[in-house]
Amino acid sequence: MLDQPARTSPVAPRRDGPVLDFQEHLAALEAADLLVRVDRPIDKDTELHPLVRWQFQGGLAEDQRRAFLFTNVVDAGGARYDIPVAVGALAASPAIYALGMGRPVEEIGDAWLQAVAKPIPPTRASTARCQEVVITGAELRRRGLKHLPVPISTPGFDAAPYLTATLCITRDPETGIQNMGTYRGALKANDRLGVRMASRIGGAGGYLHWQKHRKLKTPMPCAIVVGCAPVIMFTGPQKLAIDQDEMAVAGGLAGAPIPIAKAVTVDLDVPADAEIVIEGLIDPELLEPEGPFGESHGHVALEDFNMSMQVTAITMKRSPVFVSIVSQVTPSESSVIKKVAYEPMFLTHLRDHLSIKGLRAVSLHEPLSNVRPVIFLKFAQGTPRTEVWRALHGAATLRADCGKICIAVSDDIDPTNTDAVLWSLAYRSNPAEDVHIAPHRSSGHGPKSGRRVSDATMLVDATLKQTFPPLALPARDYMLRARTIWEELGLPALAPRPPWHGYSLGDWDAAWDEYASRAVAGQWEASGENTYARRRPGLIPETPVREVEKK
Repeated sequence: MLDQPARTSPVAPRRDGPVLDFQEHLAALEAADLLVRVDRPIDKDTELHPLVRWQFQGGLAEDQRRAFLFTNVVDAGGARYDIPVAVGALAASPAIYALGMGRPVEEIGDAWLQAVAKPIPPTRASTARCQEVVITGAELRRRGLKHLPVPISTPGFDAAPYLTATLCITRDPETGIQNMGTYRGALKANDRLGVRMASRIGGAGGYLHWQKHRKLKTPMPCAIVVGCAPVIMFTGPQKLAIDQDEMAVAGGLAGAPIPIAKAVTVDLDVPADAEIVIEGLIDPELLEPEGPFGESHGHVALEDFNMSMQVTAITMKRSPVFVSIVSQVTPSESSVIKKVAYEPMFLTHLRDHLSIKGLRAVSLHEPLSNVRPVIFLKFAQGTPRTEVWRALHGAATLRADCGKICIAVSDDIDPTNTDAVLWSLAYRSNPAEDVHIAPHRSSGHGPKSGRRVSDATMLVDATLKQTFPPLALPARDYMLRARTIWEELGLPALAPRPPWHGYSLGDWDAAWDEYASRAVAGQWEASGENTYARRRPGLIPETPVREVEKK
């Protein structure tokens, strides 16, 4: 796939709703030309993730990214696995995420709001397909985790194969409410994992449950789901209220109750149609060194003490698919999962809850920065500065881990084009007036080495605050005409990014439109006659023409 020429963006088929089986989702991806099958032998420890990673690091356009299904997985020791591995099948691109949600990208924000407001409780399934194969006891110790095709995400740095596309289910021992979170899990032995749950400011749901079990001195039951319906998987990284049952929110996304089954060895409910479920007990006191591992903030997380999970059972379908995600340096699959859901969440908060006027769009910066620290707000030209600053403060304070740097730009600026952003900062902002630094911010999700507990927030108004002359590029029609000729000549394929043509920024006169029309028609001498008649004495070359003619 990586050697093929650019293809047109695939169109995900409309369905009545999202599919509730992961393998049906894979079939839908393949039908939509969003999946690549790889049948040749691929080493899960040295080749699998690096191969998929090239579509993020190799300069491909977002709509060229695909899910990968590896059907012939081996390892460095020569072992061959009979379970295929899917990577990128949840959110290698917004189109893949949208297909998993069963709706177009532009409807995803509203879908989340509706699901949170109107959750649908799960229903007990008559058959648990996730338990067609059950491995416990001596069989677990003999052919447990080591016999699952768990890839190494960052070969050369990671200390072990890691579970990454996880849905870790725990239950609050006081309220009985279950929580589902996406936490990494390091393979330690056939029946032991190292699990990292402290993954958000204030602690994730699973971590808060563990703290309660620690006080009670009781092991914490945990069920780690690897592969299930995308609408269920998406609730893990989505930051919902700690006391909200994500399985019911998943039902709201699906428009129907999620079938669940009781786990075999722990008192937890799991998706009945999951691919693989790893059950176990997390020690409430003894922590185990875990890491290094390449983290979603783009740096390697060094060794820390984290939770130690004794595996009590592995259950699965008769013919399961193992699911992994690409995380680490962004853009990545994990950043797409956040970006597609977070952007409409921020827009809704600012536009509908705070009633910000003139706000056009919210864009979370993805490459390298992992979507959370840097936020761009796009405004209609002429928006009052009071609204711009209300929005900047609102974006910086909605979530503790988002909005360290918030930049407001006018709606002619493409936030994904760094050059355009720097152009806006250079000519449309005065650092003495348009930059505000607020102290006492949490350091958030990032590398620990050398970090301070307290950080700061920077807000920048880089919007166009007065009229400017047009951008000095040929007007749109002329650039389009020239592009047609370019393509007829067989010159290298173009990938233009705004601004690629000139346009007005307000400081312009209708007479100059006439001059420009005459110029391209070869009638520029008529304009010369006009300017000759308007000559004035006693001026200097810097004198603006319009100021003279107003007098």
